Amino acid sequence: MKISILDDYHDTVRTLPCFAKLAGYEVAIHTDHVQDTDTLAARLRDTEALVLIRERTKIRTPLLERLPTLRLVSQRSVYPHIDIETCTRLGIIVSSSQHADTPSYATAELTFGLILAAMRQIPQQMAALQAGKWQVGVGHTLRGKTLGIHGYGRIGSVVAFYGRAFGMTVLVWAREVARARAIADGHAAAASKAAFYEQADIVSLHMRLVDATRGIVTEADLARMKPTSLLVNTSRAPLIEPGALVAALRAGRPGMAAVDVYEDEPLRDPAHPLLTLPNVVCTPHIGYVSHEEYELQFTDIFDQILAYAAGAPINVANPDVLKAPRRGT
Repeated sequence: MKISILDDYHDTVRTLPCFAKLAGYEVAIHTDHVQDTDTLAARLRDTEALVLIRERTKIRTPLLERLPTLRLVSQRSVYPHIDIETCTRLGIIVSSSQHADTPSYATAELTFGLILAAMRQIPQQMAALQAGKWQVGVGHTLRGKTLGIHGYGRIGSVVAFYGRAFGMTVLVWAREVARARAIADGHAAAASKAAFYEQADIVSLHMRLVDATRGIVTEADLARMKPTSLLVNTSRAPLIEPGALVAALRAGRPGMAAVDVYEDEPLRDPAHPLLTLPNVVCTPHIGYVSHEEYELQFTDIFDQILAYAAGAPINVANPDVLKAPRRGT
């Protein structure tokens, strides 16, 4: 089987212990990012199993229709970047573990790192030192603040635990069943979405990006936040209405933001508003980018390939394809 791995920016995958699972297969690893259909079609012409690293590359119909040997797409997490219906029509299996019981501690840790960086102005203070200046502002202590968790799932619950360790009050807004779980864990649940955004000193978003959550954070929600508050997003940019965050920051509510995700990635425009506003801390979607997290992710991804090779595909996102899967040549 010919396997292609896309977007391994730092050529990390081959260094992971789980890479040994692919011994005996022909594996091509690509470290650059390409979205051009013609280039990808040529690159993946003979690929039978395609490995994706999250949503770095969009796998759309025009590309899929030019990959006659592709039989399996193996990845982890949600798949808004893949045309699932086209895969089903063409007989291409999409395997994607949803890892419901394995929190991304890497993302939770980065979330709290961003909270500390923004509240204590760490990047700004470091830039001042590098420019030959001394202290350039006064930050905020976390203890006693209200940490708002919007979406109390496998990552949000871990961030809430970290917040409690810092002496914060945790306030949750989520689906009813998730709010009940937060209360059982000893946290408070907001009376309403409006009250949640009004009361929290820090709001951290922790939801999967699906149709129901796209744009779930509105311009009105952000306008309810305090001028001293912080909005943190390490989940997905489209959870917030397009353009709403930049507009809100310019209007002064919230007073700060810390983001790891963007509407268009990779973000390479240094003039992007989020990169030029002085009250924003930005990182390049590194929430899940750690050696330990990669090992967890690619273990699942490679196990899906081995299961397919054994004739028993697992974690199939498009089960209708199993009625007529594409066969090898």
